[in-house]
Amino acid sequence: MELKQQLKEMIITELKLTNVAPDDISDDGPLFGSESALGLDSLDAVELVVLLKKKFGVEIGDQNTAMAAFASINSLADFLSRKTPST
Repeated sequence: MELKQQLKEMIITELKLTNVAPDDISDDGPLFGSESALGLDSLDAVELVVLLKKKFGVEIGDQNTAMAAFASINSLADFLSRKTPST
C-alpha cells in the first residue's frame, strides 16, 4: 500500500475520526489548524507521535520537527521516508 494512503487510513482509524474517508484527506492540505478539514488538536498530535514510534519506529524529537512533519500528508510521508530504514 502506498505510504500516503496508509497514513490517511492510520489517522482515520487510530484517531477515531468519524465521517472521514481517506479520499477526503488532501495530500497537501493541513492536518492541524483552522484550515484543516480534520479538526485535529494537540492531543491528536501526541497520539500521532506515539503511533509513528509504534508503527514506524520513528521518533519526533521536538516541536519544530513535529510541526514540519505534521503540516500535511505529503510532509509526513516525506519525513517518514527520510527517517525509516530502507528494506
